[in-house]
Amino acid sequence: MKLVTRLMAAAAFLGGLAPRLALACACGCGVFDVGTGTMMPTSQGGQVWFEYDFMNQVNNWSGTSPSAKVNNEDKVLRSNFFQVGGQYMFNREWGVMGEVPVTDRFFKTTYDGTGDTVKFQHTALGDIHLEGIYSGFSEDMSTGVTFGLKLPTGDFGFSGFDRDTAIGSGSTDLLLGFYHMGGLADRFDWFTNGQLDQPFLTQDNYRPGTEIDAAVGSYYDGLTLGEGAGKLAPLLQLIGSQRWRDGGANADPPNSGYTRLMISPGIEYDIQRVRLYGDVEMPVYQRVNGNQITAPVYFKFLAGYSF
Repeated sequence: MKLVTRLMAAAAFLGGLAPRLALACACGCGVFDVGTGTMMPTSQGGQVWFEYDFMNQVNNWSGTSPSAKVNNEDKVLRSNFFQVGGQYMFNREWGVMGEVPVTDRFFKTTYDGTGDTVKFQHTALGDIHLEGIYSGFSEDMSTGVTFGLKLPTGDFGFSGFDRDTAIGSGSTDLLLGFYHMGGLADRFDWFTNGQLDQPFLTQDNYRPGTEIDAAVGSYYDGLTLGEGAGKLAPLLQLIGSQRWRDGGANADPPNSGYTRLMISPGIEYDIQRVRLYGDVEMPVYQRVNGNQITAPVYFKFLAGYSF
């Protein structure tokens, strides 16, 4: 089993947290749900994992370029995502996955008309994901699809947070995904995966925008460190996101929705049943509607265990 494909059972099907979507923030948390090739199952069995993601949205952006901070009342949205999940493949065709996320979020904004700065801090349960996996298209399980729901378990009523800065979206979403992996040449492999997040049940006059995230990448299948010392696998990937505008009376459609492309170098370490993975994700192109605060870089770390 290849290093990266074994770790695939720990991240690419993870459910993201509902991002801040309206009043001038382009959270884009769905980028953490794709990429790395670390979740694609290659055999029967189970995995458990812990994932930590971080983004610090401090740059005001409009269209395809930076915009003056005075054009946006929101100044900072800093998020720490903690996610615990598990997956089990009953056979080479069918499996299930679940994830429970918790988010710690700091929000700094200014009041309309006065310019007074206010700050809010909140930690709460996020939106739980439950998904099924089908990988029976080929004997080697190299192609598969995922399907399931994002549940409205996240808190969206905390004082000081708008619906678009809240940790939970309040919506029930349909999740549909795909993945494929294959060989390139001389221990280099490639992978692609993506996910559609389509809200269909909403609450309190707020409908998050439909989001599609997809990734394609290549990795070197392991640098052996020595007898019993495990392997390292460097990789490089491109991650694209398309987010449509939010809707509803509690949304701000003119300042929501974006298109983004990021480049992401990363590395994995695999020793026996333990897998560690980390990457950085940097925007190389982004176009946002209106004015939204964005992050200059995103960080992801994952630790998984197979059984």
